[in-house]
Amino acid sequence: MPVPTIASRASAATAAPGVNCPVAPPTTYAAGIARQAAARPAAATRIASQRSSARNNGRMAAVSQALIDFANQVRSQPGPGVEVTVTPRYHLTLQPDLPAAGPNSVAFIRCAQDEVDDMVGEVHALVAPRHLPLMWTLDPGTEPPDLATRLSAHGVVPDPHGESFDVMVLPATAGPVGGDVAGLEILDALSSPEAFRDADAVSGEAFRSSLARDTRGYPEQLERRRAAQRAAGNRFVLLATVDGEPAGTAGLTLRPPGGAILNGGAVRAKFRGRGVYRAMVAARLDIVRRAGLPGVSVWGGDMSGPILRKLGFVTVGWRKFYLDTSTA
Repeated sequence: MPVPTIASRASAATAAPGVNCPVAPPTTYAAGIARQAAARPAAATRIASQRSSARNNGRMAAVSQALIDFANQVRSQPGPGVEVTVTPRYHLTLQPDLPAAGPNSVAFIRCAQDEVDDMVGEVHALVAPRHLPLMWTLDPGTEPPDLATRLSAHGVVPDPHGESFDVMVLPATAGPVGGDVAGLEILDALSSPEAFRDADAVSGEAFRSSLARDTRGYPEQLERRRAAQRAAGNRFVLLATVDGEPAGTAGLTLRPPGGAILNGGAVRAKFRGRGVYRAMVAARLDIVRRAGLPGVSVWGGDMSGPILRKLGFVTVGWRKFYLDTSTA
């Protein structure tokens, strides 16, 4: 599927800032590190109650079941800079050049009660040599149901930056979600090492992490990340500036034919409340439309969730996050 390019510079007056019309074919790449095991059937994702509630607000009619399923079931894929291990008990994703919990995570856990300790030990054995923190991600189908309690015995705690997130979707047919922001430009953060460094610093500041400081100390690591994202062909990173000053950043991953994933949206505290976040949602949604995909999925937390709901996103599921620093 052709993937739209992002202009290196764009005016905030455009309907979707930062998006250019020319298209380029996605880069074909060999999978990074994928270890496949014969998977047993996973428990069905239980989202009926969320769907029913969402339909009551009149918006759900525009959301297809296919987009709902995509949002709740999409798995990470191996690619440049991304290593994936799949077993019958878990789905492990590692990004060694992005040393933060979240990008490095365990998800879709389907484990018998008497296998939890063994499963945790197996995951730790894979991750500890890489010295990466880890996020355990729980969903409605997680087994056993008391996994969070069992993980606590291994020092795994609720993510202090937010434990609960809504799985949210918006069809590509949704109306405008952004407006004009004075002095705003949305740039392609993958276009240069400097732009990518600025986007990374914004993310580190917005999420109050040490990631920006760490990666500035290792410019070769940061450049490997940028090169990997460019090589993947389906990933985008935006840098929003206001009057030339870095203000926000946001990521997007196209996953045809199911949809696209919004990730990494962040705005520096001094620029919040001006519509920068909404503008970045609009820019990414326009990329999705141009790629011919049916819609987007995102995980909305305490900060982003209320904004996303105002933009028309509806909740179709949930995730809970638990931080594991024993492998760092």
